[in-house]
Amino acid sequence: MNRISEEYAASLDREDALARFREEFYIRPETIYLDGNSLGLMSKRAERSMHELIDSWKESGIGGWTEGKHPWYFMAERLGEMSAPLIGAEPDEVIMTGSTTANLHQLLATFYRPEGKRTKILADELNFPSDLYAIKSQIELRGMDPDAHLIKVRSRDGNTLEEKDIIAAMTDEVAVAILPGVLYRSGQILDMGRLTAAAHERGILIGFDLCHSIGALPHSLDVWDTDFAFWCTYKHLNGGPGATGGLFVNRRHFGKKPGLAGWFGSDKEKQFDMEHDMTPAGEAGAYQVGTPNIFSSAPLLGSLEMFTEAGIGNIREKSLRLTDYLIELIEEELPQSGFSISTPLDHGRRGGHVYLEHDEAARICRALKEEGVIPDFRAPKGIRLAPVALYNSFDHVRQAVVILKGIMEDGRYKKFDNQRDVIA
Repeated sequence: MNRISEEYAASLDREDALARFREEFYIRPETIYLDGNSLGLMSKRAERSMHELIDSWKESGIGGWTEGKHPWYFMAERLGEMSAPLIGAEPDEVIMTGSTTANLHQLLATFYRPEGKRTKILADELNFPSDLYAIKSQIELRGMDPDAHLIKVRSRDGNTLEEKDIIAAMTDEVAVAILPGVLYRSGQILDMGRLTAAAHERGILIGFDLCHSIGALPHSLDVWDTDFAFWCTYKHLNGGPGATGGLFVNRRHFGKKPGLAGWFGSDKEKQFDMEHDMTPAGEAGAYQVGTPNIFSSAPLLGSLEMFTEAGIGNIREKSLRLTDYLIELIEEELPQSGFSISTPLDHGRRGGHVYLEHDEAARICRALKEEGVIPDFRAPKGIRLAPVALYNSFDHVRQAVVILKGIMEDGRYKKFDNQRDVIA
């Protein structure tokens, strides 16, 4: 059977054990949404939990902190407990708080302690810019020069990293390593277990940015003995724009004084004693700073329910089948169209999206959007396509490739400027 046929895609969809979750999401029938690695779609459960939290404020006022179905005072810990299985951690090692960058600032303020020769932070040149901004800021706050104290591992091909190159950069001058779990452009998975072991052998603390991996693939942070991690929740976790972020701190570090102290990092039994000397919580909650953003956390109560029901292993299995199918169709249907697939083909090194490169990428993305396919453009010539296991079908993948092929064959993309929009 022809792989691009409706019949073949339908046969794959009939075998999909997660197909029922598609009905949980608001999907515009005229669009094929392949941008879930940038912003996940809204689910009916997320909407429900948002309304539940709004109602708790409406009905209880300040009593909502300790009353009702979802007491606000314990909500960050509850969401941490729900998220912990997705990263292979114990519930008290995870807290939902802040944002990706705010949490990275907290973790570096806590764990980056330059002393003697160990004054440098190890990162990579392909990391998301916000992480590098935060790292440079933390170096400067200590009166040092980022040009001298930030090591950025270079990529050999501009899209991926070699673990052996990262390990080679782990010198006795490095205090902390900050690396992505999945590279935001190419979708490459780094071997977090191997890198953690190598860092610890060399006396280096290591943390991972899980923004593009949490909710897309399983993790084993406790097994790997990773020191800390941080992430956003609006991509694969479908928490909504600006949803509250998360962080993990290995229980080996419990009791370490938070670098950025704030009221909500207190021991909950003592927080309202109003003492001027803080008694930090004994678990990951110690690394909260300000009052939880209740309405920015609310959608996660509903969204994370689905991850518990679906199982991250099943999500990963379908995700790989979707991206396999996408890659196969691109190779078969668009062999002479100028696309290069820059995502690793090996399952062990591929995250939840496929990264295409084309010299006309910006205008191709505009043409796709006009035809109802929602991709993600990354300058200068990248197109990210993320078929998400919980709400995309194999037929979505098939239709997207059919539309892309038509756009390329008749040159419809040429009517657009090859420039990105304000938000790409």
